[in-house]
Amino acid sequence: MMNQSVLGLYFEDFEVGAEIKHALSKTIFECDNNFFSLMTMNHHPVHTNADYASHNQHGRLLVVGTLVFSLAVGITVPDVSGKAIANLDYESIKHLHPVFVGDTLYVRTVVLDKRESKSKADRGIIYVESIAYNQDGIDVLSFRRHVLVKKR
Repeated sequence: MMNQSVLGLYFEDFEVGAEIKHALSKTIFECDNNFFSLMTMNHHPVHTNADYASHNQHGRLLVVGTLVFSLAVGITVPDVSGKAIANLDYESIKHLHPVFVGDTLYVRTVVLDKRESKSKADRGIIYVESIAYNQDGIDVLSFRRHVLVKKR
C-alpha cells in the first residue's frame, strides 16, 4: 500500500536556517504569458508583441513579472503553505533577472524565523524567503512572507 501524499508542513516541522528545494517546476509557455497578460489587463507590448519586443532592450518577449511571482508562490504551496491558515504578508518582492518565454522556473525557500502565536496555541508564524531561479541556475525573483501555520 502506498502512502498518501502530504500537503504542507506543520509549524513544528520548520527549522530556522533550513532550505527547502521545492519539487514542482514550470516551463513558461507563450500561451501562459498571453493568457495572464490578457486576464490581468497588462497589455504592454513587451509582453504580447514579438515584433515590438524584438526592438527593445532584451530583444524578445518578456514574461509578466506578476506571473513569475504567482508561479513562484504556487510552486511553494505543497511545502510552505499547504497547512497554512493564512499568508499574512508578502514583502520585499525583487525582480532579479528577466524571465523569457521558454524559461523553466524552480524555487527554493529558506526558513528565516518562526515564533509561536501570541493569541492561539494551535498555530505559529513562520518567516521565509523564497527565491525563484531559471534552468541556468540564475536567480530571477525573490520575496519574503510571514505564514500562519497550523500546529500538530
